[in-house]
Amino acid sequence: MATFEVVGGNQLKGEIIPQGAKNEALQVLCAVLLTAEPVTIHHLPDIVDVNKLIELLANLGVEVEYLGEKPQGRTYRFTAGHINLEYLETEDFRKKAGALRGSIMILGPLLARFGKSKIPKPGGDKIGRRRLDTHFLGFEKLGARFVYDPDNNFYYIDAKELKGTYILLDEASVTGTANVIMTAVLARGRTTIYNAACEPYVQQLCHMLNRMGAKISGIGSNLLTIEGVESLGGTEHALLPDMIEVGSFIGLAAMTSSELTIKNARVDMLGIIPTVFQRLGVQMVIVNDDIHIPAQKHYHIEKFIDGSILTIADAPWPGFTPDLLSIALVTATQAKGTVLIHQKMFESRLFFVDKLIDMGAQIILCDPHRATVIGLDRQYPLRGIPMTSPDIRAGVALLIAALSAQGVSIIRNAEQIDRGYQRIDQRLNALGANIKRLA
Repeated sequence: MATFEVVGGNQLKGEIIPQGAKNEALQVLCAVLLTAEPVTIHHLPDIVDVNKLIELLANLGVEVEYLGEKPQGRTYRFTAGHINLEYLETEDFRKKAGALRGSIMILGPLLARFGKSKIPKPGGDKIGRRRLDTHFLGFEKLGARFVYDPDNNFYYIDAKELKGTYILLDEASVTGTANVIMTAVLARGRTTIYNAACEPYVQQLCHMLNRMGAKISGIGSNLLTIEGVESLGGTEHALLPDMIEVGSFIGLAAMTSSELTIKNARVDMLGIIPTVFQRLGVQMVIVNDDIHIPAQKHYHIEKFIDGSILTIADAPWPGFTPDLLSIALVTATQAKGTVLIHQKMFESRLFFVDKLIDMGAQIILCDPHRATVIGLDRQYPLRGIPMTSPDIRAGVALLIAALSAQGVSIIRNAEQIDRGYQRIDQRLNALGANIKRLA
């Protein structure tokens, strides 16, 4: 089990380049299965979840070539010319796919290209029930048939003849939308997907597929039209900067009174993220594609126009992403003012606040979905404590809290953070942080 020892209280200073987007990477990596031709992907982050998926693709028979690395991430070429479907029957596949939630997105490409697939019930963060109905209902609409075997936790899917159809998704699931899109691009006829997720990650996937020869229109909206094609070719694709990292760095700068510049942030694809942190009082200057956060000793939470307490809630894109709600929450603890954090989309993501309360934060956990944060304007600094990271995003929120706290914090289960943030200890230490990896 990896452990971080964090000495808090240091101001950070300098420039940092966000890694390639983790959530986009998991989608476009699975899309390489749709063609036998080479697909080159740039800016892939060196993180656990991405590395596990690349390993899984290699085990399926995809030829994987490492081509180099830049600050944004690595470049690989993938050629899925000879896929070994028998690997799906192995115990090794069961273990590897079952430990990675992103593995669910190999289903769509395999169904589209080979007409069948199977997968164990995927793992991932323990942040409440994350159902897979949207994926499978979409597959069924396209003509697939599936059976779930509860004895071995496997889903078996047969899709010998996929036909385009009208699909109204029961929820705007990002991964569900991506999976259905990747299935529909090779289905016969026209597919219309309504209530589609329209996150930048999904937009990027659609643009990539179109360069491969797909015919997808309505990109960026919740109504997609897909004209099925016979086959897809190769392409080259560069990931967006990870908007969750960008938001995390904004919160980190505010919490530690640091002067940071986030380089090449693709501000045009950040949506409401900068605005939410500005409402928490965080100052920032946007120059071209960089975000400069000046050192702030104090920052004040806004109120609504009628004088009532500000509420920050997550919502499907273009609303505020749930992956940054924990960062907004921890940022508010050292602000002046009060904010209600409302986590609507997952029922267990606020349970990490007990660690912040132990550190001295003034938080009232109203219920599994709502927490009231009373910011005391740094009058009572957080104090370092031993704690355990429950998931990726809560883990980074705790790391930010530890970097702002007085004394030493121990963060166990830090491999959860490694799942989503590339060499985060090394990158922050280069800015003046004091993080030691103990294991």
